[in-house]
Amino acid sequence: MHPAAERALLLLREKSTLLWQSIQRHPVRTALVAPALVLVYVLVLIPFTPGIRDLRKGKAETPAVVLSADNVVLAEFRRVNRQWVPLAKISPHVVNALIATEDKRFYEHHGIDFVRTGGALLRTLGGNRQGGSTITQQLARNMYPEDIGRAVSINRKVKEAITAVKIEAVYTKSEILETYLNTVPFLYNAFGIEMAARTYFDKSADKLDILESATLIGMLKGNSVYNPVLNPERARDRRNVVLAQMVKAGKLDAKRLNSLAARPLVTDFERQKEPIGVAPHVAQFVRQWLIGWADRRGYNIYADGLVVKTTINSRHQKAANQAVLRNMNSLQALADGQRKRGEEKRVLQTGFMALDPRNGRILAWVGSRDFATEQFDHVVMARRQPGSTFKPFVYGAAFMGGFGPSDTFVDQAVSYRMKGGDVWTPTDGTPATGDSMTLRDALALSKNTVTAQLMQRVGPQRVVDLAQAMGVRQSKLEAVPSLALGTSPVTLKEMVTAYATIANEGAYNEPFLVTRVEDRKGVVLEQFALPLASEGMPRPSALTLVDVMRGVVDRGTGSAIRTRYGIQADVAGKTGTTQDNSDGWFILMHPQLVAGAWVGYNDNTVNMGAWGQGARSALPIIGDYFQQSLRYKWIDSQVEFAIPRPRPEPPPLRLPDPVDLVRGFLDRLFRGR
Repeated sequence: MHPAAERALLLLREKSTLLWQSIQRHPVRTALVAPALVLVYVLVLIPFTPGIRDLRKGKAETPAVVLSADNVVLAEFRRVNRQWVPLAKISPHVVNALIATEDKRFYEHHGIDFVRTGGALLRTLGGNRQGGSTITQQLARNMYPEDIGRAVSINRKVKEAITAVKIEAVYTKSEILETYLNTVPFLYNAFGIEMAARTYFDKSADKLDILESATLIGMLKGNSVYNPVLNPERARDRRNVVLAQMVKAGKLDAKRLNSLAARPLVTDFERQKEPIGVAPHVAQFVRQWLIGWADRRGYNIYADGLVVKTTINSRHQKAANQAVLRNMNSLQALADGQRKRGEEKRVLQTGFMALDPRNGRILAWVGSRDFATEQFDHVVMARRQPGSTFKPFVYGAAFMGGFGPSDTFVDQAVSYRMKGGDVWTPTDGTPATGDSMTLRDALALSKNTVTAQLMQRVGPQRVVDLAQAMGVRQSKLEAVPSLALGTSPVTLKEMVTAYATIANEGAYNEPFLVTRVEDRKGVVLEQFALPLASEGMPRPSALTLVDVMRGVVDRGTGSAIRTRYGIQADVAGKTGTTQDNSDGWFILMHPQLVAGAWVGYNDNTVNMGAWGQGARSALPIIGDYFQQSLRYKWIDSQVEFAIPRPRPEPPPLRLPDPVDLVRGFLDRLFRGR
């Protein structure tokens, strides 16, 4: 509270104390001036109650909406789990029960029922404490709990009454009923009559019958006490009290009361969860961004009807969701199969991102296997060792330094002394052959021994500089020899961004998600231009790197893209697996699309087994997604990178052997064919 307001309230309390002392000393004189004192008291409190402008704003509260590029709703940012419905969409039984039970003179007063208030005051003084709040007063308390407060005090009751009078001046009676029924809480994160109807009876508010309406209105006296799920007997008794009140108000035929009251309490309970949407981690990311944006400009993301347009494509997002779901279920089955008896079940997680390398627009984003059970975002929040997916930065730096794809290194065991005196000896899954190997083959086959030698020739700092220029800009990279094999943790977003730089002929585009923010009327409040591209690496070196990385999918560790998924478009990529198969990676590039996936456990000390290699864990997700992208022509299968693609020579024409022809003819003849 503002210091001036605190001083004013303190002064008010002091004056109230003095007033009470004066009443005790001079009751007659006080009685004569009491009306004036009450008037002054009320006038002093008026500035501390919500203003009419605030009341109008509360009535028009509209949540911010996040849209995809193709205008599909991705999320709505509601203050509470509520769906506002007009009064015409609420069962008349609800309205009749509410007025009969809570405020039978609702249409006669202007916010305060003096008859009821006086009666409640007398009963309270007699030792039977009762409330006398009208529906309008309850609405004031529900809408502005911070301004009015919840304390049992005269101050709170007077502020509540003042606000109720203001509400009556602003709203019609129908608007008051509609606002009240849409804001009152009903437990289980259900706010408003629509969510209550769905939660307790699995139907919309306009379909509630008289018993269901009486049950929900009966809860208003005490949500927990008269909860029909936990306390069905109490709820039934309270329901019948509401029915009796409806008879008194003339809203229910007295002849029906006994038969209705005898009926059992029947519910169809199901907690109402806020819809997750097709891109929940995108929504989570945008919410955090929008809160800062709105605060700086004086907007409320829960009330002002902001519309946020993103680059997400709903078709790409759904395809990514399906690819993640299908393949992660299969991988989880493998994980469960290797679990030992009595061992705790561990849930595999994943992250997926796809973007357009030509401009950095993010097309799809899956932050975890299931947002309902895992909100942690493995795209931007998780930092994991990238393994061999980091190798292209080593080869890219080498090509920039004058090396060529045909240069050779000997596949042999090597050792390097690290900082602190430790010795690093990189190995592969198979023993070193001692043979010469070209850099093209070494990257295609993901040879650690050759990559380590290349790192020594290029220098770790040059590799760090290149990776940062290409998009690995938030994570710290250690300029040590072992970095060649991806020992510095990075995010999936950084890696996909860097590969997009390769696919975009060396031009770096900052990932782009939010395109503009509009108000509820469609007026653009801010338009965000695509960031200008900058050089991540020279174009000739980038094209050379793309050409070499084609070999990964043509004949190397990522060949399942061709053989299993039948993708024949011009693509290039890289698999990645960390020590003990703790992390599986795969990133695939096309001139119009780059997508990457990571798979592993949240605990990076737990390994996945032989099936955890990037080619077996992460690649299937990308293969599935790319397969759909090509099938539905979201990308052009005929578009190729700007460097000639090696074409396999067709097999030589082989004429059939005449002897085989004769033998085949005789065989069919004698078999009766």
